[in-house]
Amino acid sequence: MAETGSRRGLDSRGYIEREGSLGRVSHVFRPVVAAARDQVLHMFGKRLHSAYLYGSIPRGTARPAHSDLDLLLALREEPTEADRTEARALDEALDKEFPRIDGAGTLLVSRGQVLSDLERYDLGWFVACLCTPLLGEDLAEDLPRYRPDSLLARETNGDLALLLPRWRERIAEADSQDARRSLVRGFSRRLVRTGFTLVMPRWNGWTSDLHEMAEVFGRYYPERAAQMRAAAVAAYEPGADPWSHAAVLRSYVDDLGPWLAEEYARVHGLKARRPGP
Repeated sequence: MAETGSRRGLDSRGYIEREGSLGRVSHVFRPVVAAARDQVLHMFGKRLHSAYLYGSIPRGTARPAHSDLDLLLALREEPTEADRTEARALDEALDKEFPRIDGAGTLLVSRGQVLSDLERYDLGWFVACLCTPLLGEDLAEDLPRYRPDSLLARETNGDLALLLPRWRERIAEADSQDARRSLVRGFSRRLVRTGFTLVMPRWNGWTSDLHEMAEVFGRYYPERAAQMRAAAVAAYEPGADPWSHAAVLRSYVDDLGPWLAEEYARVHGLKARRPGP
C-alpha cells in the first residue's frame, strides 16, 4: 500500500508536478540559455517542433563549472544523421563559449515519438514532468497527467537488466581515467534513479535530488542503503582515485546492478520492449 503522508513533488490531486521553470534559471546561466535558444532556432528552423531544458539549470540547482546544460529538441519528423551532426555541433559550440557549464548535451526526438503509446509513460512523462519549455508548442498539452505509480516505475526504469551487458562492455572499453570517471557518474545516476523509482509508489511522491532519492530508497531497503548513498555521492563527485573508479564500476555490474534489476522486475515487471537492439 502506498504511503499517503508524503506529498513532495505532487499537486493537490496526487499528480506529479512539473519540476522546473525558466524563472528558476539563475542569472549565471541565463546567457547560456539565451544562446542555446538562438542557436537552436538558427540550426533547426522549421524542422523544430519544440525545445526544452531539463536537469539542474531549470530546477535552479545548477553550480557554475560543475553542471551541464541539458536540452531536448522535438523535431517534426524523425531525426536524421544530419540533425544529429548539427546537435553535436551545437553542444560543442556552447561548451566552448561558456566555461560556466561543464559541457552541453542535446537529446533529439520526434514529436510522434513523444506522443506515441509506447513512450507515453517514459519519454512522454519525461517531457511533461521533467522538461521545461523553451521554444515552440508544449507537447505536455497532448499528454496525460502522471501519478507516481507502478506503471510509471515499470516504464521509466524497468529495463536495467537490458543495460547491464552493455555497461560491462563500456567498462572494458574505457581506456582512461576520464572515461572511467564519466562512467561512474553516469551509472551512479541511473542506479540511484532506478532505486528511487523502485520505491516511489510506496513513498508516493517525486524528487529529482539524488541524495534524497537515495535516502528514500534506504527506508525500504536498509541493507542496501549505504551502497545507494555512496552512489548518490559518486553521481555528483566521482572523485579522483582511478583505482576507486574501477572498484565502483565492478560493484555496480557484479552486485548492486544485478540485484536491483531482479528486485525491480519482481516488484514492477519489465519495461515494454522497444524495436531494435
